Amino acid sequence: MISKLFWASRPLSWVNTAYPFTAAVLLTGGLPWWLVVLGTVFFLVPYNLAMYGINDVFDYESDLRNPRKGGVEGAVVDRSARRSVLLASCLVPVPFVLVLAGWAVVTGNPWSIAVLAVSLFAVVAYSWAGLRFKEKPFLDAVTSSTHFVSPAVYGLVLAGADFTVGLWGLLAGFFLWGMASQMFGAVQDVVPDRDGGLASVATVLGARPTVWVSAALYAGAGLLMLLTDWPGQLAALLAVPYLVNVLRFRSVTDADSGRANAGWKTFLWLNYLTGFFVTMLLIWWVAVR
Repeated sequence: MISKLFWASRPLSWVNTAYPFTAAVLLTGGLPWWLVVLGTVFFLVPYNLAMYGINDVFDYESDLRNPRKGGVEGAVVDRSARRSVLLASCLVPVPFVLVLAGWAVVTGNPWSIAVLAVSLFAVVAYSWAGLRFKEKPFLDAVTSSTHFVSPAVYGLVLAGADFTVGLWGLLAGFFLWGMASQMFGAVQDVVPDRDGGLASVATVLGARPTVWVSAALYAGAGLLMLLTDWPGQLAALLAVPYLVNVLRFRSVTDADSGRANAGWKTFLWLNYLTGFFVTMLLIWWVAVR
């Protein structure tokens, strides 16, 4: 069961939610070290287990038809294990959430509780039967982006950051990046999603238009980074590799949309390379403050 939960949590994507939180609280400062560690661990593993474990349970029919499932890009949860995975996905985050919420109550920070509540609601609503935001075109991209931006917003609010124009620009750019990434990720699943009776922005728009919308959002994300203070403006250049990667599939059709999986695999390792450059920029930014 531990192995099933490990793969269900998408270990390759753990850093995508933990890094924004940790960077936000460390740059803002003022929080005790144990709270930073606890929050980082929460957004590293339990948060991802909740997000992807719930997804894998309720996406079972589609995942069976999806050749890329069954590894680092998503588990296929056996019927016999679905109850256990769902329970673990819901219960493992609880102790972390209680401590984080308790700290907010003690320190008089209700806004951090509100942000965390929105974040967790987005995690559940994306896949849970009866809500299924992932099957509501465009809302699916907004909800998915919330999964990755909200840990950063939560860290900033928890640490009492000053929300400047530059910071709003950074968060807005990050949000567009998240939407673009979700849309591009949906392109590769057009055929299995339709066969499984699932709707997405890609099944509605079609593979090729979705690629172009994704490219436009990546470009918008880069432009928004120009609102940040120097050297943050250099982060606008980090949108270029994502644009190049997506536009390789500008002529994709619904029938051969599965070939966009090559671009998705590039996206996965590109995140780590981008994270390195973002870290270098953050160190530079701290040095010149």
